[in-house]
Parts: sequence; structure tokens; C-alpha cells
Amino acid sequence: MNNAYFKRWLSFAVGGLSLTGLGLSLLGESIIAKYEKRPWFWLGTLSLVIVNSGISLIGKAVTYRVRLDIEK
Repeated sequence: MNNAYFKRWLSFAVGGLSLTGLGLSLLGESIIAKYEKRPWFWLGTLSLVIVNSGISLIGKAVTYRVRLDIEK
């Protein structure tokens, strides 16, 4: 087992899942802010950026996991 691929997979997977969860939480907050007639646009935009970053990291983690499984 290539230890470098395992470490990269683990860090990208955990980071991606964390960012995705944070982005979805911010999305919920922006929806509540819009419902309560408070400023919501920048919070919603930030949540979109964070969710997309998290999904991107998860995708990269999948590539490292596939490389790790191929080398086994």
C-alpha cells in the first residue's frame, strides 16, 4: 500500500466532507435570512463556493482512492 496515496485520500476526503457540510449549513442560514428579510446574498454566495469546493475535494479524494486500490 502506498502510504502517500492513503494520506492524500484521507485528508481530501475529510476536508471535502467537512467543507460540504459547512457549505450546506451556511446555505440553511442564508435561506433563513432571506425568509426573515435580512441580507442573505453574500452568505448564499459564500455557501455556494464552499459546497462546490467540498464536492471538488471529494472528487479528488476518489481519484486518490482509485490509485490506491489499483496499486494493491
